[in-house]
Amino acid sequence: MTSTSIFTPEGMYRFAGKLVVPCLVSAAIVALIAFYLGFFVAPVDVTQGNSYRILYIHVASAWMAMLLYVLMAIFCILGLVTEKKLWPMIAASLAPTGALMAFLALWTGSLWGRPTWGAYWVWDARLTSALILFFFYLGYLALQNAIPDWRRADKACSVIGIVGVINVPIVYFSVQWWNTLHQGASLTSSGSSIHPIMLTALLVMVAAFWLYTFGATFARLRSIILEREKGEEWAQELALKGEL
Repeated sequence: MTSTSIFTPEGMYRFAGKLVVPCLVSAAIVALIAFYLGFFVAPVDVTQGNSYRILYIHVASAWMAMLLYVLMAIFCILGLVTEKKLWPMIAASLAPTGALMAFLALWTGSLWGRPTWGAYWVWDARLTSALILFFFYLGYLALQNAIPDWRRADKACSVIGIVGVINVPIVYFSVQWWNTLHQGASLTSSGSSIHPIMLTALLVMVAAFWLYTFGATFARLRSIILEREKGEEWAQELALKGEL
């Protein structure tokens, strides 16, 4: 009997199929709650006015961009060490969403920077390192699509995934290591300098982004699994039953 463990392509395909819709629907609901809290309940900032509200999206997407790259690098390492087929598939499924989050962070950051700094872009240490992170994502995606043999593509992309993760702590600690225009962290191990309702709105937005990430990643992973496993008996059986 074919194994249906979640750690096999078949098992993951079936598991992911059960979660795509619940995750995406939940993401939409939680995002609406976050928007309501952030744009209608949270007070106006005393120094930045209403322009600070873009930070609910900016900060959440920036956190996600860094965390997803770390996750992608972990699955790249697992793929190289174990030579299991599933891990590189998960890494490849995470990359587009990570790139989207990196783009959102850069875009919303520029919208916030214009009224705050007087410019959409400055070659600040935080901004520059975040841009490099976005380029790593793009490089991973480009290489993944440029190599027809997915086994070779996975190994080549793993190099980008592992090397690029070095940039993540640079992005995070850049405001501490160098003098930058970008403000420092408002959330630290010693506490928070954010108004409680603002912090709640931000954390709810992060939850919405995580739910979206799960839904989008699972949907993309199912497509990748089917593409690579289409010759397997279980995939052909699903095709015959019309359950794909």
